[in-house]
Order: sequence, then structure tokens, then C-alpha cells
Amino acid sequence: MKKNTTHNLTVAAMLSAVAFILMFIEFPIPMLIPSFVKMDFSDLPALLGAFALGPVYGVVISFMKNLLHIIIKGTSTACVGELCNFMLGAAFSATAGFIYRNHKSRKTAILGALAGAVAMAVFSVPSNFFITYPAYVRFYHMPLEAILGMYQAILPSANSLIKCLVIFNMPFTLVKGLLDAAICVLIYKPLSPILHGRK
Repeated sequence: MKKNTTHNLTVAAMLSAVAFILMFIEFPIPMLIPSFVKMDFSDLPALLGAFALGPVYGVVISFMKNLLHIIIKGTSTACVGELCNFMLGAAFSATAGFIYRNHKSRKTAILGALAGAVAMAVFSVPSNFFITYPAYVRFYHMPLEAILGMYQAILPSANSLIKCLVIFNMPFTLVKGLLDAAICVLIYKPLSPILHGRK
């Protein structure tokens, strides 16, 4: 039991470090969504951890990568960006890991990853509407109209925050999750011996 716990913590720490590094590899897609929303693959290690170690470890990895980001790089968003990243990553990995752990097979891994991507995309709307964007307005004194203007530069009819989040953020987050899911399905089996401590 102690050996398994030690191994799990070691793997979780390793995946957290990889996720932290992947946070630096981000890029905007300005034609599809405002440039302050960036694409990255830092949720992939949490998904791998959720499959290999369980959903709780997926959440822990999501938390640790953001904590490392705050401690080592610092935050330019008063921790709001990191909080949002953690909440969405946790929803993604926990949902996928929970479905996978009850019946471990390639089919449930795919179903779990897809469900996790959908859960993350859907959760992105209320989390951004009630927490992230209001926090930006309060802490950065950025008028909501200015934020909406960034969306309207792409789609003039996006005249409310909820409409922006549904039209832009939710599909973007879904695609991001699906890409992580696809990569995970491709690399999980080759990495499985390492993640599970088998030779």
C-alpha cells in the first residue's frame, strides 16, 4: 500500500511538472476567439493521471500545475486565470477519470475523455460568467464593454457576455478538450507501464 501511494505521488508530481511546462506552450487563434484566450495542452497530463491513478489525482495535477505557475512564473491575472484553468481542468479530468475507473477499457477511456471534454466546455460558461469575467472587471477595472468589444471585432452580433461565452468560449473549450482526449488515447497505452510502475 505504501509503495503504491509513493508511486502514485511520484507519477502525479511528474505529470504536474509536465503540465506546468505545457502551460508555456500556448498560442492564440485570433480569427476564432479573442487573443487573450489561448490554446494549450496542459490539461493532457491531468487526463493521463486521472486514467492511470484515479480522478482525484487528475484534480490534484490540475491544481499543482497552476500552483507551480503562480509560484515560479507569477500571475498576471491576480490568480483569476489560474483559478479558471484549475476549475476547467478539474472538471475535465475528474469526469473522464470517474467514468474510466468503473470499467477500464479503451471504449470507456474514449467515452470518459469525450464526456470530460463536454463537461469542461459546458462548465466554462457559468464559471466564466459568474467568476472569471466579473473578477477581471473588478480587479483590472476593465469595463465589460471593452471585453465584449474584443468578441464583437470577430462577430458584431455578440452583444452580451452570455452570448460570447456560448458562441466562442464553449466551442473553443470543447475543441481543446477533444484534442487533449485524442492525444491521450494515442499515447496512454505506450505510457501505461510507466504510469502504473510496471516493467
